[in-house]
Amino acid sequence: MSFRTTTESAYVEDVSPGSGALPPRAWYASSDARSLSLNGSWRFRLAQTADAEDDSFAAEGYDAGDWAEVSVPGHWVLQGHGSPIYTNHLYPFPVDPPHVPTENPTGDHLRVFDLPADWPDLAEGGAVLRFDGVESCARVWLNGTEIGEFKGSRLPHEFAVGHLLKTADNVLAVRVHQWSAGSYLEDQDQWWLPGIFRDVTLLHRPAGAALDFFVHAAYDHLAGTGTLKVDSDVEGRVTVAELGIDIATGESVTVPVEPWSAEVPRLYTGELVTEGERVPLRIGFRTVELSDGLIKVNGRPVLFKGVNRHEWHPEKGRALDLETMREDVLLMKRHNVNAVRTSHYPPHPAFLDLCDELGLWVIDECDLETHGFTEQGWRDNPVDDDRWTPALLDRASRMVERDKNHPSIVIWSLGNEAGTGRGLTAMAEWIKGRDSSRLLHYEGDIDCRDTDMYSRMYASHAEVERIGQDLDGGTHKRRGLPFILCEYAHAMGNGPGGLADYQRLFESYDRLQGAFVWEWIDHGITHPELGYAYGGDFGEELHDGNFVCDGLLFPDRRPSPGLVEYKKVIEPVGIDATAGDGTVRITNKQDFAGLSALAFTWSYEVEGEPVETGTLAVPALAPGESADVKLPAPPAAAPAGEAHWTVRAVLAADTPWAPKDHVVAWGQVQAAQRRTPSVAPTARPVPGGGVITLGPGTFDARTGALTAIGDVPVTGLRLDVWRATTDNDDGAVWQDDTRYGLLWRTLGLHRMRHRLDAVEAGENALTVRTRVAPAAREAGLSTVYRWTSDGDGLRLTVHTTPEGEWTVPLPRLGIRFGLSATDRVRWFGGGPGEAYADTRMASAVGRWQSTVDDMQTPYVRPQENGARIDVRWAELGGLRIEGDPVFSLTARRWTTEQLDAATHRTDLTPGDTVWVNLDHGQHGIGSQSCGPGPLPQYHLRAEPAEFSFVFSTVQDPRSS
Repeated sequence: MSFRTTTESAYVEDVSPGSGALPPRAWYASSDARSLSLNGSWRFRLAQTADAEDDSFAAEGYDAGDWAEVSVPGHWVLQGHGSPIYTNHLYPFPVDPPHVPTENPTGDHLRVFDLPADWPDLAEGGAVLRFDGVESCARVWLNGTEIGEFKGSRLPHEFAVGHLLKTADNVLAVRVHQWSAGSYLEDQDQWWLPGIFRDVTLLHRPAGAALDFFVHAAYDHLAGTGTLKVDSDVEGRVTVAELGIDIATGESVTVPVEPWSAEVPRLYTGELVTEGERVPLRIGFRTVELSDGLIKVNGRPVLFKGVNRHEWHPEKGRALDLETMREDVLLMKRHNVNAVRTSHYPPHPAFLDLCDELGLWVIDECDLETHGFTEQGWRDNPVDDDRWTPALLDRASRMVERDKNHPSIVIWSLGNEAGTGRGLTAMAEWIKGRDSSRLLHYEGDIDCRDTDMYSRMYASHAEVERIGQDLDGGTHKRRGLPFILCEYAHAMGNGPGGLADYQRLFESYDRLQGAFVWEWIDHGITHPELGYAYGGDFGEELHDGNFVCDGLLFPDRRPSPGLVEYKKVIEPVGIDATAGDGTVRITNKQDFAGLSALAFTWSYEVEGEPVETGTLAVPALAPGESADVKLPAPPAAAPAGEAHWTVRAVLAADTPWAPKDHVVAWGQVQAAQRRTPSVAPTARPVPGGGVITLGPGTFDARTGALTAIGDVPVTGLRLDVWRATTDNDDGAVWQDDTRYGLLWRTLGLHRMRHRLDAVEAGENALTVRTRVAPAAREAGLSTVYRWTSDGDGLRLTVHTTPEGEWTVPLPRLGIRFGLSATDRVRWFGGGPGEAYADTRMASAVGRWQSTVDDMQTPYVRPQENGARIDVRWAELGGLRIEGDPVFSLTARRWTTEQLDAATHRTDLTPGDTVWVNLDHGQHGIGSQSCGPGPLPQYHLRAEPAEFSFVFSTVQDPRSS
C-alpha cells in the first residue's frame, strides 16, 4: 500500500457534503449490539495549512511518539494548540465562496485501539464507525485505507468499516481542517472551535441488525388513544409491554394511552426487535398540528416559555458530557422554562433524550447560518446557489433522520440568519415530504412561504402587540399564522429588562405563542488572568467582544438574576392579590396539567419576619382556570408593622427534575401598610472647632460635608447620577434607536462637578446648597441637602431640580458615600437578589442579609449590578438607614468609576472603603444590547425630586 507524499486537499473547498458516509439514520443511545467508545486521549499534530503534511501518518506502523496528545471529544484550541476566535457574524476569513485561506489550521489525529475480548468474531456481521461531531471538515482513514471525508460539523457521519477491522492495533487516522467550504454554512455567532468535539464510536452491526427506523406515535385527544407504527428498513417486531402491544414493523395499532407533553412527559418503554438486534424505544404519544391559526399539541394551543441554547462549557467548549447536558435540562425545568430552540444546530442527541424524559418542547434547528453574507447584501449566498443545494439537503436530512424519534421535537427549523433562496425551499420541501407530523420554522422567511409560523427576532413590545391584534399586515398566508419570537430579551450583562411586559402580551393574545430568550449561557472561556475570556482576548484580528456573553447562566452555570427573573415571569401558576378582601387569585397557566402536583402554603410576615405559616386549600383548576381563594385571618398575636402574606406553590412530591417543596411559583399580598420613618427636628446645629454637630452627625463647617455619624466615619457623601453603563445601556452599534449609555457619556454624566453654593446652619437644620453639572454643558441639577435631627436619628432630605435643557433620562438619582469598615449587610425590602425598575418581578419583600462581596453580580464584563430595590431599611457598617420613600441599595468595595473602567472581573481590586449607593431611582435596563431599550415607563426622567433617609447607629452586623 502506498501513500502520497503530497497532500490532496481539494475536498476542503468542495461544496459537496463529502463522500464515503453511509445514509443518515435514527440515533439511539444503546442496544444489545456491541459498541466501543473511541473517546479518550489521541495523538495530535497541528499544521498551519491544509497541505503542509502528507498522509503517511495514516499508515499502519507510523511512529507518532513525538506528537502531542489531545482529549477527544475536544477542541484543540482549548488544549494549548492555537487560539479560539469569536465573531458574531463576520467571517474571520475573506469571503470568496467556496474558497478558504491558505492559512488553514489542520489537526492530524491518531488513535490506536484493540477490539475488546468479547467483541464478536470479525466474520460475524459488520461494523460502523460513527462521528457525532467534527468541526469543520474531516478526512478519515482506518488501517491505512481512506474511508471518506465529510462536512457538517454538528451532524453525525457513519462509515462502514467491518472489512477493515483487526482484532488488535487498529489505526484510526483523522485529519481535521478548521476552515472548509462548510464553514460558509456555519457562521453561527459563537466561538470558531475546530476539533473532534463529539463522541467517536465503533458499532458492531450483527447480521439482520436495525438500520433506520421511524417511530410514529400519534395521539387522538378526542378519543384518548394513541396510534403506533414503526417503519423500519429491516423487518422486525415492536413490543410495548405496558400497552400489550406486539406488532410487526410497518403495522399500526391504536390503544388507550396517556399523551406526552412537556408538562407531563409520559414515555412508554418499548423495543424494536430485528433478527440481529434489540433496540430500546422510548415512545411518547403526541400530535402536533397547525389548526385555527395556532400551533396545537394534542388539540391544545401551547405557549412557549423558551430559551435558545448553544452548547457550551467554559473549559471544554462544545464538548459536553451527559452530566452537563442533564444539568442544563434540570436548570431549565427548575426555572419554569418549557421550551428550547437548539440554536443554531442540532445538539448532542443525548440532550434530546433528556428533553423527552424530563419534558421540554424542542425546536430542532439545522446546522446552517450564512449571516456574514449580509455584509455584501447577501450576494453569492450559498442558500440561493444551486451548487450548494446538495449540501443543504444533506444537512437537513442528517438532522431529521437522526432526531425524528424524539417526541420532544415539535418543530423543525431550517437554520438561522441565512437570508433567502432556492436551497431553503428545497430543504423545506424535503423535510415536509419526509415528516409531515411536525411544523416548520425559519425566521428569515418573512412572508412564510415555506414555514408554518411567523417568526421574528427582537421585535419591540409595541410591534408584538400589533401582531397579536392582527394589525401587522404582510401576506395573506402570514396573517393567518401563529407568531413566535424565536429570539428576544437579549440576556447580555445586566438584564434583560421588560420580560414581564412581554409576557403580559403573550398571555393576552392567542396568536402570540411565546418566545425564546437569547440565550441560555455566557460563552466565557476560563482564563487564568482574566477569569473568563471573550472576543478579542486571544488577539483575534476580527472579533465582537463580549457579545458572546449574553446568557441567562454565567459560564460556570450559576443562574444570573436574569434567569431568576425569567422564572418568576413565566410561572405556570399565577398568584395575585385581588380586591384587598383577604383573598388571592390562583390561576393555572399551564396548557395541559392540573395543579395536583403542587401544594400551596402561606406565610404571614411582619417587617419581613415570618409570624405564622400554614397550608392553603386550592381547588382543582384545569388549564386556564382561576379561583379566588380566601386567606386565613391574620394571626391574633402578630406584632404591629408592615405585613405581607406570601403564598407559594411548591412541588407536593419529589419529581425527576426537582425535590419535594421546590418553589414553582409565589406571590405576595400586602396586609398592613408601612410606617414612614419620622424625625422631629428638635436638635440644633452646633458649630465649633471647624465642624458642625447636629445630633449624631458631624459635618465640615466650611463645606457642609458629613464626616461621621456617631463613631462611624463617613466619606464623600454627595448626589450621584452615574452608573457603570450596562451592555444594554450602550446598545448595539447597528441599532437606530437611541442608545442612552453613549448619550450619557457625551453629556458628561460620568464626570459631574459639584459646586458648593452655600452652607446654612439654621435654627433646627443644616442646609447645604449645591449645583451638580458636567463640564461644557448648561444642564445641571440644583441640589439641596437638608439635615435635621431629634438627637438620636439624623435625617437627610435631598431636593433636586433640573436646570437647563435635559434631553436624556438620568442613569440614577440618589446619594453615594463611603464607609471604612463593612462586611455584613442586613435589609428589609426587595430581595434576595438584584433588581431594577423593569427586572423586579422576582424581588420579594422580606428581611435579608448578605455580605458586601456576595451582593455583587459577577457579569463577565463588569457593569452596574447588585441593586436591591424597595428597601425600607438597611444596616451596614454600624449604620441603620431608613428611607422615605423606599430606596435602592448598592454596596461595593470599588467605586462606580473603577467598575466602569473594568473590562474583566479581575480588573476590580477591593479597596479599604465600601461605597454605598442609596438611590431614589435608576433608569430601566431593557435589552438594547440586541433589542429594544427600556419602555418609557421605566425611564428615570430628569424632573424635580425629593427623597429622604434617616441615619442612626447600630451594632455592626459583623459582630452579630
